[in-house]
Amino acid sequence: MTDGAAQSSSCTTPPRRSLFCKYFATLFVAAVVPLILGAAVEASFGYRDQRRQISAVLQADARAASDRIEAFTDGIRDQLGWMVQLPWSAGDDAQHKTDALRLLQQVPAIVSVSLLDETGTERVFVSRLLLNRTGRGIDMSTDPAVLGARANKVWYGAVQYKRDSEPYMRIAVAGSLPAAGVAIAEVNLKLIWDVIAAIRIGETGYAIVVDDSGHLIAHPDISLVLRGRASSGSFSRIKHLVGAASGAAVINGDQGKPVVALSVQAADVGWTVIAMQPVSEAFASIRAALWRSSILIAFGVLIALALAYWRAHRMSGPIKQLEEGVERIRTGQFEHRIKIFSGDELQQLALRFNEMASELAISQQKSARIERLKQFLPSQVAELVEHSHELLEGQRREVAVIFGDLRGFTAFSTRNEPDVIMAVMREYYEAVGAVTTRHEATLIGFDGDGVMLLVNAPVACEQPATQAVRLAIDLQMTVQSLAGRWYDSGHAIGFGVGVAMGAATVGTVGYNGRLDYTAMGAVVNLASRLCNLAKDAQILADPTIAGRVRDSVPLASLGQRNIKGYDQALEVFAVAPADLPSKPPGSGQRRREKEPQDH
Repeated sequence: MTDGAAQSSSCTTPPRRSLFCKYFATLFVAAVVPLILGAAVEASFGYRDQRRQISAVLQADARAASDRIEAFTDGIRDQLGWMVQLPWSAGDDAQHKTDALRLLQQVPAIVSVSLLDETGTERVFVSRLLLNRTGRGIDMSTDPAVLGARANKVWYGAVQYKRDSEPYMRIAVAGSLPAAGVAIAEVNLKLIWDVIAAIRIGETGYAIVVDDSGHLIAHPDISLVLRGRASSGSFSRIKHLVGAASGAAVINGDQGKPVVALSVQAADVGWTVIAMQPVSEAFASIRAALWRSSILIAFGVLIALALAYWRAHRMSGPIKQLEEGVERIRTGQFEHRIKIFSGDELQQLALRFNEMASELAISQQKSARIERLKQFLPSQVAELVEHSHELLEGQRREVAVIFGDLRGFTAFSTRNEPDVIMAVMREYYEAVGAVTTRHEATLIGFDGDGVMLLVNAPVACEQPATQAVRLAIDLQMTVQSLAGRWYDSGHAIGFGVGVAMGAATVGTVGYNGRLDYTAMGAVVNLASRLCNLAKDAQILADPTIAGRVRDSVPLASLGQRNIKGYDQALEVFAVAPADLPSKPPGSGQRRREKEPQDH
């Protein structure tokens, strides 16, 4: 090896690492990874179980708060319903006022009550903050509360903030009779704080209530509620994130810390109750389990280090011998043998290695013989010579023989330079070889511009006639494609094919140093004669082939023809499938003008 080659080899060879390091790392990983995976799996299942448990707790607390809110609003609705039981009549204003004052005493959350008659006119107004009034007042028939109550009997208004601080809402109830009118109450929602403040999830978890727009209605920190819309931005974000999740979600809470949150809808009023618990508290048990697992993993890692070091040290010597043996086998030294006497699997591996070296030597010898045979025989025949000698012995068998021959080749070869002729022949031979391989036929040999193919020998097939015709069609189409290109280059070359089927003697013939697989018999001569009769782009078949493929391939009878070597005329058939190409335009006329018919 030259200095430049040596330098190139050293540049392309990757750096090597010690066998001891490799096996040490492998054994260490094999011991440590299961520990880590086990801890990870345990943590994963524990996390999912804990999350399901947290979701159940949050769901229960949020549902309880939602039920209490619905009970709160239902109580006010029922109280208002008593105010519109009887129709209005003259002189009832004082009695309705007394009932309204009694309602304010019974329900502290109600700030004011308006009682309307059947026309939507206010007849009584009682308030904790404003002056009370009776008698016919303003017309409220177009007020959304009146319209909603008359349409649905009960109407819940949107949350509004008075003085941009305390949240209020209006509730309207219509009587069962139109003459009973409508009762409208203004409710201070700050009193819902008692419901929310009583909810404790774990030690630091809590619940909040927001409306459809994300405005805060209730919070354990009442100061946030009293800020009104100024504090609603973050709560609108929380409502959107929790509502988009299926089940509990981990988000940043209103205090900027991660929390586990879950929401429940209060059906009547359309509010959302969101129960939250800090992540640090919710998953405290998981963190404790992870700390315990980490300690166990660290202990396991120390043990794995010691065992891996000891085992890798014991294995590095035999492994190096195996590595050196592989390198010598790679260079073709199949006689090399490894000697290991460890009494364990490494010794068995050495024995198997030695057996493999022997088998590789035998296989290499066989491959060399087959490669030598392929220089003289078709690949298919060469394989059979090596593995099935009896198949190549002389025997009588029904075969399909295909002959192909170029038309106009003699004139072409006399008018062109050798390099042009060899280029055309290389294209021709490559095309014939590809078709033969594609149809698993046997290429008997090339004879100048002619070719002989065999089907059903030495390897048998189920439908040799059909396979032979399909091969002939493929061969004709392939060569005609080449002929079109040759014609464009000024070379008028055609191709004819003959196919015949019958009994023949097949086997190997030759002498020392050279063997050929061939077929002999009348069917071979008949296929050759049909090929001679075939015109350019034509496939001629004998009656045996025609009888076998008549139902699958279109055929056209050309009548009785005199065949050289036969006493009686023989009916000849032309294969005429729809996809068989015609000869190039003008090729026949050009050949007749430029050169005589020859093969």
